[in-house]
Amino acid sequence: MRLGIFMMPLHPLNRDPAQTLQEDREAIILADRLGFYDAFVGEHLTDKAENVTNSFIFLATLIDATKTIKLATGTSNLSHSHPVLIAAHAAMFDHLAKGRFIFGVSPGALSSDAEALGILDQDRNRLFAEAMDVILEIWARNAPYDIDLPGNRFKVSTARTQVPEVGRGTMYKPYQKPRPEIVGTVVAPHSKGVIAMGERDFHPLSANFLLPHWLPSHWANYSEGKKKVGMKPDSAEWRVARTIFVADDAHTARSYGRDDPKSPYRFYWEKLRANMMRAKRHVIFKRHEGEDDAAVTLERLLDELVIWGTPDKVADEILRLREAAGPFGEIVYAGMDWADPGLARRSMELMATEVMPRIERA
Repeated sequence: MRLGIFMMPLHPLNRDPAQTLQEDREAIILADRLGFYDAFVGEHLTDKAENVTNSFIFLATLIDATKTIKLATGTSNLSHSHPVLIAAHAAMFDHLAKGRFIFGVSPGALSSDAEALGILDQDRNRLFAEAMDVILEIWARNAPYDIDLPGNRFKVSTARTQVPEVGRGTMYKPYQKPRPEIVGTVVAPHSKGVIAMGERDFHPLSANFLLPHWLPSHWANYSEGKKKVGMKPDSAEWRVARTIFVADDAHTARSYGRDDPKSPYRFYWEKLRANMMRAKRHVIFKRHEGEDDAAVTLERLLDELVIWGTPDKVADEILRLREAAGPFGEIVYAGMDWADPGLARRSMELMATEVMPRIERA
């Protein structure tokens, strides 16, 4: 099983972004040193608790600071930009990183981002699908492109202004051939989008927001999509993110990972719960779709969505999760605010050097 990290760190509003951005960089540099396979970084424009507004820019600062870890947009919100911009930026990043790049994509779910961009009343899922189709066409075709897909609002051509002999009108294709790995974050139970991922050979990352009993639906749908196009589903392509804290002793693990009022894990889930309730997307926190909203308490989320403990306990819980969820090929460690930098670093070290070897032996 591979080990990755997903950085959607929620920082207290009183913290200086100049400091938290550096701490988030340090987390990925440490992950690289510890042998993590990949690092996904999210982006939002209008949430003060989330400091990364453009994952490409943030990740570009890490290309020369890391050696082997794959740098992944997690995600690039395709409803926010014209697909020509994203196709060009992603291809350039892939060249800068010499293939250490994973293209993580999503529609962009934050409503205040959509309002600020003037697209609040638009179908962002459709914007996402249309943008994705155009990006893939740009990478597959040669200039002048002449992309005019049925029902797609984005039309792309450089035919009128192309000057082939000097390279004008031509965009770079990615460094990786035929394209980088494309990963989509999956939040909804029974997501039909995962079927489409399987059909197109995009790879799913099941979000750490999702209660464990919803996870088997992702593998089932991904497998269905793969089989529809005559491909065999490969469990190595499925990533599952979880909120994890590992400590040398059980008391520290429970306190920092759950009970302490200043715990970054408590802060994270308190904000996530409020965000999802406000957006009417809190079904992901329910044991069944008809469950009363009152059951979605912070304490229950901490009980069911935070894996905390000593290396033995955490390894056992991840193994039980895989038995119940299905054969995911990568566990993705969710990054938190570094309320205590020493404990945060130690948790990552123990995850890589103690927990993962126990999982591999099992």
